[in-house]
Amino acid sequence: MTSEQLRAFLEVARAGRLATAARGLGLSQSGLSRQLQSLEAALGTRLLVRTPGGTVLTDAGERFLPHAQRALDALTAGTSELERLSGTPHGVVSLGTLHTVGAYLLPDIIPAFARQFPEVRPRLSEGLAPAMEEGVARGALDLAILSLPVRRADLVAQRLWEESLVLAVPRGHRLTKSGKPVTMDEAVEEPWVVIPGMSGTRAMEAACEARGVTPRLAVETDNAEAMRRMVERGLGVAMVPQLMARDHHAQGFDVVPLARAGVKRQVALIHRGEGYLTAAARALKSFIVESVRAMPEPWGTRKAAPGARVR
Repeated sequence: MTSEQLRAFLEVARAGRLATAARGLGLSQSGLSRQLQSLEAALGTRLLVRTPGGTVLTDAGERFLPHAQRALDALTAGTSELERLSGTPHGVVSLGTLHTVGAYLLPDIIPAFARQFPEVRPRLSEGLAPAMEEGVARGALDLAILSLPVRRADLVAQRLWEESLVLAVPRGHRLTKSGKPVTMDEAVEEPWVVIPGMSGTRAMEAACEARGVTPRLAVETDNAEAMRRMVERGLGVAMVPQLMARDHHAQGFDVVPLARAGVKRQVALIHRGEGYLTAAARALKSFIVESVRAMPEPWGTRKAAPGARVR
């Protein structure tokens, strides 16, 4: 059996659906099914059964699950040791990111990384912080970039930057007329374009709850670019990080700062510890940290000091 087969089995066991697991692994459903079938053939037993409600583990699958996780962890640690000896980063690195980071920061970083480390292939996926934490803890992700706080005490987090959240509004929106920052009280009754679970969405929901107002949701999406384009088309407003709004003059929306210090998010890079990282993962981690540190800061209010860590 292979590490790819074990990773496929563990991801399906966690997600409960082939389609969800395939997206998390960056595979097609047919490719994922082949991995699972090969694993079951090697073991000589069924591990998973498809049902109308999703994919469930057989008794054999339940018994095999903890052994599969330990085996994958051992393979990862062994690979990391061998790569330390060779000193040449190569292979796939799985990196989970927040939607906005994947769309608005990594395109500035990954091409330069690929030029410097042509033998390393980053595999990117986007999601929400809780799911990415679990993915890193299980070994399905090598690294993840997410908002603090980190809920799991067994993960290492290196703070990358802190930034304010701002309102993205259609061009010429009434909230831009004064030219001054606005309070959340002035914005809560607007129609909203949201990504559920995003830090800006949580802040908007808290403000609405404080005022006793039910949020007017114009549309929900799971894609940062879709959210931006909905705002540009006048469907509603959105609370977004400054990272997403730094090039708004070249895009089709206006930005309104929030008064009273506003709302901020802290962004960190997390992993399970240096011992679990391959040479390729360590190279990508260091490259991201150094690239963020070297960038100008029109979008972030404070970046981490070198080596700053939180747990």
